[in-house]
Order: sequence, then C-alpha cells, then structure tokens
Amino acid sequence: MNSRNNDPERIVPRENIDFGLDASIPRYWYDNNPYKTRVMDGMQLYFPDGERYFITSVRPYRERITDPILARHVKDFIRQEGQHGIAHTRFNQLLRDQGMPVEQMLALQNERNAYWLRHYSADFNLALTAAFEHFTALLAEAFFSRKEVMAGADPKVKALFAWHAIEEMEHKAVVFNVMTNVARVGYLKRCAAMLYATWQMTYETYRSTDVLLKADGFSWLERKRLFITHLPWMYGRKGIFSSFTGKIIEYLKPGFHPDDIPVVHNYPHWIEAYSQSGDPGKACEAMLAAAH
Repeated sequence: MNSRNNDPERIVPRENIDFGLDASIPRYWYDNNPYKTRVMDGMQLYFPDGERYFITSVRPYRERITDPILARHVKDFIRQEGQHGIAHTRFNQLLRDQGMPVEQMLALQNERNAYWLRHYSADFNLALTAAFEHFTALLAEAFFSRKEVMAGADPKVKALFAWHAIEEMEHKAVVFNVMTNVARVGYLKRCAAMLYATWQMTYETYRSTDVLLKADGFSWLERKRLFITHLPWMYGRKGIFSSFTGKIIEYLKPGFHPDDIPVVHNYPHWIEAYSQSGDPGKACEAMLAAAH
C-alpha cells in the first residue's frame, strides 16, 4: 500500500476549541489592510461548505477500505474537517454582522458543489477533493513559515488559521491515499483534477475578494488598483502564493505522494505548546516564534 506514513496516531482531532471570535476583531484585521483582509476572508468563507463537500466525496469509499490504519485516518479526517466547518461558520457570522453578502456567496458555492456531485463521477470528485486538500495542506507554508507574513494579523484570527493549517498538514495524505489505493484513480485524472482545482481556486479567490470589497464600498477602479498594488504581496519573490507554487506543481509528478513534502519546520512548536496549554493562541505564537 502506497501510504508512506502508516502511523495510526498521525491525525489528532481537536474539538470544541474556543478562539474568542467576537465583535472585538477589527473589520480589517490583517494589517488594517482591506485587500489582505478580504483575500483571507474570501478564502475562509467557503471552508464550512467546502469541508462538507470533501466529506461527501470521500464517504462512498469508506466501506471499500480494508486497511485499518487508513480507515482510522478517514474517520479522524472527517472529525477534523467537521470542527473546521464549525469554527469557520462562527467567523462567517462576523462577516454577516459587517454586512457582507455571505448568504449569496455561499449559495453560489453550494450550486457549484452540487453541480460537481451531480455531473462528475465519484472518482473525479474524489480527485478534486485530493487536489483541494493539497492546497490547504500548504497553508502553513504560505502564512506561518515566515514571521513577517502574519505579523500584523489579529491574534484571534491568526490562531484560527494556524490551527486549521496544522490539522490540514496532519491529514494531507488521507484523501490522496483513498484516491490512489481504494478508488484507483489514474495519473491523468489526478492531474486533470489538480489543473481544474487550481483554476477554480485562483478564480474564486479573486472573485470573492472583489465581491467583499465591493460590499465595503470600494468602487470598481479602487478595487482594481488594490488588486494591482497587492500583486507583489501575492506573487512577488516572497509572495504568499508564490511561496508554495513549486509544491503545487510537484503534485503533477508521476509517483508523487503528499508525504514527499515535509510538514512546515515549526509544526512541532505548535504541537508542543498546544499540548501544554490547550490554548490555540499560545500555540500559534510558539509556532510563529520558531518561524524564519
């Protein structure tokens, strides 16, 4: 079985965490910067329904899993994803309270997810999920491997994203293992799903950011100026997205496995601090203190 990591304890569901997500969080919580904030808000807004889509895509294969370790990993993956959905649903309420068009945006996402499930094969939906999981597993690389990236972010929101990134790294190979070892999805379909997922992620990130900024009252010209001026932040030499572009491309290599990419170097610091304190904020700060 090509699972690489057969440690049954590798995935740890951490449930009922209180991040203190309340009205004290500033509207522009990321460097007091509307564009950076709304990029992150637009990404996370879709997490709850995205997690449900992931679980739905994996569920048809659970009874076909014969390896007990993979079966346990799938169970723990579902528990982690469920908790991510709960936490980000609470954050979405803050966006509603700001007057953001959350319901309309989620309705479009649910229509898209339903279309995929209705019109694409179960194998392709599973491959799409594996591709999206590869993106989310690299969140820590983008936002927490370097001190300066999240330095100006609100501590509560920063702690939420750090916890999510940690758990995405822990279960990064689960859907991939179901796809390759249970569903037996081939290389070409895997690559096609990644290319499609990359286009979807890119398009939705910019579309959602634009929708949120429009709701904030920024004109069309102001939104385009914000986009252009933040291109170096996103795609420059030290950009948040360009920082892991190479690892996205690695997914297309024959023989690739998610465990070929090590977890971010400061992952153990989050784990140790959280195990000692049970406080996601302290764990996040320990992780950032060990960042480059």
